[in-house]
Amino acid sequence: MKRALTIAGSDSGGGAGIQADLKTFSALGVYGMSAITALTAQNTLGVQAVYELPASFVAQQIDSVVTDIGVDAVKTGMLANSEIIHTVAEKVKQYNLPNLVVDPVMRAKSGDPLIRPEAQETLVKELFPLAMVVTPNLPEAEALVGFPVKTLDDMRRAAVTIHEMGPAYVVVKGGHLEGDISIDVLYNGERWWEFTAPHIKTRNTHGTGCSFASAIAAWLARGADVPEAVKRAKEYLTEALRYGAQLHIGGGHGPVHHFAILYKKMGWL
Repeated sequence: MKRALTIAGSDSGGGAGIQADLKTFSALGVYGMSAITALTAQNTLGVQAVYELPASFVAQQIDSVVTDIGVDAVKTGMLANSEIIHTVAEKVKQYNLPNLVVDPVMRAKSGDPLIRPEAQETLVKELFPLAMVVTPNLPEAEALVGFPVKTLDDMRRAAVTIHEMGPAYVVVKGGHLEGDISIDVLYNGERWWEFTAPHIKTRNTHGTGCSFASAIAAWLARGADVPEAVKRAKEYLTEALRYGAQLHIGGGHGPVHHFAILYKKMGWL
């Protein structure tokens, strides 16, 4: 059994954060573990409150998991402040944790901020150079590079700029692009890959970024290389988006269907 650790915030509504990560790990046959960085009072309509955990307790969670169970891949999500980011980076280095996937979470689907403004610089300086993959969406890419990212050419330019910040691979997600096709761009400093899928028109998009990054981590844990992991993660997320409306959860941005592939096999969809 391969093992994946999510270091992220808790979503009380169950659609994003560590809840989405653990569901994704389970759906893809990987044993999931968590180190919680923050608690949110959150639902499909927005984030009502955030409680950041002490960085020392985040460290203790990571210590507990790594020293007993072990880790084959790590995914980070909501890292709310600089102290937590520094702590996570130190633990990654201390234990030489493999296959680090950094989802540079900045805002919830509702637009509510999930990272303090000063922490973005710490994220780039301390965690990006340790990452196997960084997975920004278009708004996150814009925040990181400082110029508009609205087209495929912009995505490529952003990928180059973010790659220069230190990660081995950058995948810029094109889910916010206009059109009928969703295009993700992957870059490793030498080669380019593009992954396309039908653009699923749905309000059930809560947790897409968390789930995509977690799916990449799961496939890396299972031994896939990065391009194969990104390809399989996009296939997984496309099905999760396609069947999200069948859940009928909440009155806002509902969650994706993390177990759509399994439900289909069981005849429940």
